[in-house]
Amino acid sequence: MEIGKPLFFVGIGGSGMMPLAMIVRARGGTVAGSDRGLDQGRAPARFDALRALGIALYPQDGSGVTGPDQRIVASAAIEASVPDIVAADRLGCERSTRAELLAELFNAAPLPIGVAGTSGKSTVTGMIGWIFHATGRRPTVMNGAVMTNFASPDAPFASALIGDGDAFVSEVDESDGSIALYRPRIAVLNNVTLDHKGLDELRQLFGAFARAADHVVANAGDAETAALIATLPQARSFGIEVPADFTAENLAPEPWAIGFDLVAMGERHRVRLAVPGRHNVSNALAAIAAAVAAGVTLAEAARAVEGFTGLRRRFDRIGAAGGVTVIDDFGHNPDKIAATLDTLHAHPGRLLLLFQPHGYGPLRMMGRELAQVFAERLRPDDVLTIPDPVYQGGTVAREVGSADLVDWIVAAGGHAHHDGDRAVGTRRLLAEARDGDRIVVMGARDDTLSLLAADILARLEARTA
Repeated sequence: MEIGKPLFFVGIGGSGMMPLAMIVRARGGTVAGSDRGLDQGRAPARFDALRALGIALYPQDGSGVTGPDQRIVASAAIEASVPDIVAADRLGCERSTRAELLAELFNAAPLPIGVAGTSGKSTVTGMIGWIFHATGRRPTVMNGAVMTNFASPDAPFASALIGDGDAFVSEVDESDGSIALYRPRIAVLNNVTLDHKGLDELRQLFGAFARAADHVVANAGDAETAALIATLPQARSFGIEVPADFTAENLAPEPWAIGFDLVAMGERHRVRLAVPGRHNVSNALAAIAAAVAAGVTLAEAARAVEGFTGLRRRFDRIGAAGGVTVIDDFGHNPDKIAATLDTLHAHPGRLLLLFQPHGYGPLRMMGRELAQVFAERLRPDDVLTIPDPVYQGGTVAREVGSADLVDWIVAAGGHAHHDGDRAVGTRRLLAEARDGDRIVVMGARDDTLSLLAADILARLEARTA
């Protein structure tokens, strides 16, 4: 795809916008942008990294939108009243959503590989990208999280990888319905579970996505996905200890890794992942099956995936002090949270959790399901504090909040604290922390959660000293 007009990204610091801007810039496009977080002084390192790539940044006051020759790219969270959008409308600028631009780049690639699902898609995308990179296939990868394999002091926000090979590997989003824009050659479907939309709508979206592909890789261990692939003759299935084309047996969990036997295509390979948890075995099966569909041998894929070191904010071990380990995690929907809690509870130690809901709208959609997960998965001596949801401005209705979530957890037989100011919750966890505990900072859509996790570790270190 040719990069034509100069592009101006409204909300350029977002997890989906930043890597897209990086890819366009690396392909020779002229890129500029604005962000509410930049104006508020949040996560300055992220914006410094964009400037270092030659991307001009402006206040979100309309000053960066200067003429009709610009193409304005905005995420779904950007409202019509934002000054940049007002300026774009006044000047008659071409407008695109983030998903529309990404789909243009993706669909134009010789080998578009789309990773969908309500959980695990960033990890699977990173694993596929690493397998392709490690086997010399030079992929372009669009991810919503920093891939630690590609991060360095010179590229600390490596959520994109730009290569000159045929493959364009990208996670695709169902939350706004934009999954319908993508035309993958290889479609990966990890799971179909409640997140931003109801199940009936999700079934339709994921079904259409899979039917558009030449090859489908889908999770036989997920009931909704298994029902979908039963109608797709081009599907290859994967699953843990279930009948499937790619299966895992003899799992051997470790605190920060996991081993398993990969059984597929009449072969058996012992694999040891450098990331923990049963859910990551499932993710690895998906990535291996997708790589094989693209022509990578099974043995190559099995060896390569062992080198995948994970993603920032996905069960990200920040450090330990005084016998207390601090983990930064992106868990925000019921499936992701259950996977994190199950992985942690497979090994000794209390859990001290700070869970920040990723918005008021998601609490309305899945609050009771979140409550059920916490009530069922937390143990009596675990501690959970829930601050108010992340809110970065806008007109979203706020009639359901964190106090309601705590009430639902208690009604379901669990226990939790509503500490509206997360500084109060942080002090609660630090006061509780003792040797052997794991403190987990959990939530999405807020870059400052990583800073909070780092601050908690620093305070533990100071206390120990």
